[in-house]
Amino acid sequence: MVQKFSELQYESLAIGSLPHTDLGKAMEVVKNNFKIPFWPQLVKLKKNEDMILQFLENMPSFFCEKEKIYLEVESEKFFTDLEKFFLDYDNIDENCNSNLLDNYAIKNSAAFPKFIEIIKNTEPHFAKGQIVGPFTLSTTLTDKSGKPAFYDETLKEIIVKTLILKALWQIKEIKKANSSTTPIIFIDEPSISQLGTSAYISVSNEEVVDMIKLISDVIKKNGGLSAIHCCGKCNWTIPIKSGVNIINPDVYNYAKNLSTFSDDLKEFINNDGKIAWGVVPTLDENALKDISLEKIIDIFENAVKYLTKKGINEKIIKEHSLFTPTCGAGALSENLAIKAMELVRELSERYYDI
Repeated sequence: MVQKFSELQYESLAIGSLPHTDLGKAMEVVKNNFKIPFWPQLVKLKKNEDMILQFLENMPSFFCEKEKIYLEVESEKFFTDLEKFFLDYDNIDENCNSNLLDNYAIKNSAAFPKFIEIIKNTEPHFAKGQIVGPFTLSTTLTDKSGKPAFYDETLKEIIVKTLILKALWQIKEIKKANSSTTPIIFIDEPSISQLGTSAYISVSNEEVVDMIKLISDVIKKNGGLSAIHCCGKCNWTIPIKSGVNIINPDVYNYAKNLSTFSDDLKEFINNDGKIAWGVVPTLDENALKDISLEKIIDIFENAVKYLTKKGINEKIIKEHSLFTPTCGAGALSENLAIKAMELVRELSERYYDI
């Protein structure tokens, strides 16, 4: 376990996107509200900041035709690209120092260089990056016939290894900015909330655990912390079994959902896993407009009670607690997004003072 992680308590984190079209103003939100800086995806500034598009750069089989994304596995270019990709992957050293990693850099982000600048200037203990989750990506991308990549073993392997390289590149850049900063890489997996439904009836939980675990293990092996974000009802056994350090549930909307998995959660916390409580609403504008810090505190405390009723010690739960919004804020107005970020910061400060 990374040193300092056990001391991480009541910190505020953000999830992905912001709605800003002014880069400077977006980074002010980051600097003003978070001791753990995050890399914001500015979806209204550049379309390539979308959580899917952002991680496809230099992935073999990825094609865009008339703005339609698809995967192609039959072309001569695919086989040429695939050979180079696997060779690069096998030759990247374990410490993220290989220049080959720069071939898989995330170059389409306006905010990433400014994020790195903040790390250089402030030397934080932690800094947060993210990748889209492998299950979400492999069920979103399809071949020309509409078949999801998840059902093609070669495409699934490409997706997992591409995401590993994107995570390793972020770790390398964060460490280069400040060697004592621990990268936290969030794996954004909204689609795992659909497991067990008719849409994915043939998908086993074990398959999804294996995909996520491959990425999580590499992140941790290379000096980072791994986290899972899911903004819906979720079988939290899946992230816990995948070995991530932090789980990030939406407890504003689904507080009882987490307590369903209390046995796994108890073991997770006892192994120093953290719960980043998604308690500030970002998916419901009216809820965000009306909510107060006191109401958010009530929601958090009630969510904790659901776990204490299942036999998990309240003190231990809170010692392993962090705070986030429920999801990214990219669809909100700038003023409401700022309100959400400020509320997360104020919640963190309130618990620090208790």
